[in-house]
Amino acid sequence: MRRYAGKPDAAELTGADVAIIGLFSGKDKTFGTKLDQLAASVQALGGRVVSRHVQRRGVSHGGAAKMAEPFSRRTLLSPGKAREVGQACRERGVGVAVFVNSLTGLQRSVLADLFGCPVISGDDLVLPGR
Repeated sequence: MRRYAGKPDAAELTGADVAIIGLFSGKDKTFGTKLDQLAASVQALGGRVVSRHVQRRGVSHGGAAKMAEPFSRRTLLSPGKAREVGQACRERGVGVAVFVNSLTGLQRSVLADLFGCPVISGDDLVLPGR
């Protein structure tokens, strides 16, 4: 399995096929807009969005009490969603996965190994002229 060391940066987006991913509260009605904004940022940096993945928190299995918590401290996502996104990334030849959410170094490393590509956060994207 290939290891992805260090913190990837937005320069890796140029010409890359990109998956965008987000963990959102079940009450968040603007998650589509947030994904659209991230997709626009990715495209402005030269990436091509080839897939979008959403994990909703608080919709089932625990409800509102758990909405602000990640499913997993290691992956942010539920195990099933992490596997689903990983499979989609490998099938589509995704070069970089970009999360709407902030990620820890451990999450970046674990997710990169699961997805088979570098993983960054939208927080890492710096658009030209900003």
